Order: sequence, then structure tokens, then C-alpha cells
Amino acid sequence: MMNKIRAAVISFPGSNCDDDMLYALQDFDIDADIVDARQASLSGYNAILLPGGFSYGDYLRTGAIARFSPIMSAVAQAANEGKLIVGICNGFQILTEAGLLPGQLLMNERPGFICEEVAITVANHQTSFSSDYAQQETVILPIAHGEGNYYADPETLERLEQHGQVVFRYAQNVNGSLNNIAGIMNEKGNVFGMMPHPERAVDALTGNTDGRQFFKSIVNSILSTVAK
Repeated sequence: MMNKIRAAVISFPGSNCDDDMLYALQDFDIDADIVDARQASLSGYNAILLPGGFSYGDYLRTGAIARFSPIMSAVAQAANEGKLIVGICNGFQILTEAGLLPGQLLMNERPGFICEEVAITVANHQTSFSSDYAQQETVILPIAHGEGNYYADPETLERLEQHGQVVFRYAQNVNGSLNNIAGIMNEKGNVFGMMPHPERAVDALTGNTDGRQFFKSIVNSILSTVAK
């Protein structure tokens, strides 16, 4: 029986939500470490999380340089092994650039940085990232991005919808994302990305705890897998 869930929070040059993610994970009794993007191994971890920020200054495109960091080969290997991979905001952008999630995050439909709390709905609660929510539940989570406009070609968008890969949607489209998409997963169901920040909504001191079910879902998923 596993005593502790181990999670790695990848820190890229320019990441600024790595500590937020670390503290959120530790609040759920997860043994979490910040791992430098120059490292090349992620052995021993049950979950890998790519936090928000401005990796490599967001030059070229958001996530375009970070996807070449040494650690990304280990992230891809962990994904192939079925481990949970989570990208939040800039982490979501990196996962799309790396080809671990389909689509692309474009500049917001109305150019500019959006920093506010928004309502999102649970489009699929039968996932490792949403099982502690109810189907179609509406929660409030912070967003902070200038390039959060989710785009995919029509064929990809249709596959996402048909296979239940859209996990969260914006209740009101704040950035131009197709189909109001706020968070998606891969077909295998172990790689996930979203633009809203659940790690900023886990402590009552912030006035918002709607992100707690996100982390509970991850914990329950890992524990249920280990118990099999």
C-alpha cells in the first residue's frame, strides 16, 4: 500500500505559479517537489504538474520554447506510462505545443490580459480531474491569461466532443475559445490542461475553495489505481 502520493511541479524559467501549485498539493497531503526544467528524469512520481507563468518570457509563442526543455522528454515518457499529467494556464499551452494535447491556445479574442474570477461548468465529471464535482456543476475559478483562446480544427473539435475529452467549459465565453472550452484531456484520459487556476482556489483565506474538488479528484484517481 502506497503511503504517499508523489507529485512533481515543473519549474521553467519564467514560471510564477510553481509555489502556488506546490502549496496546494501539500494541502492534500501530497508529497510534492519542485523540479527544475533542466532535469531529465521524473521517475518515482505519480503525477506531473506544469504550472502557470510566462515560461521563457513567452517569446515566439506561449510554451513554444518550454516544450524543448530537457524535462519534456520525461513528461512525454510519464504520459506514455499512464501517469497523470496536468498543465495549468501556461502549462496547458506547453502541453499543446509539445503535442501531448490537441489544439492551440491563441491570443484572447479581445486582445489583452484577463485577470478575474469566472464561472466554469463541469462538462464531464467522469475523469481523473473532475470526479469530485457533479455533472454540469458550476464553479468559480480565477483566470489570468492573455493567450487563452482555445482553437482546434473542426475534425479535432468533433473528436474532443465525441470522446468526452472536454472536461470544463466557460459558462460565458471570456476569451473566444471554441465551444467555450476551458479544459480538455487526451483520449487516454491521463493528460489534462486547463486555463483557469484551481490551485488559487483551495484556501478559505482567499475567499474561494472551488478548486479543492479538482485536487481531490486527482488524489482519488491515483489511490484507486494503486489499490487495483
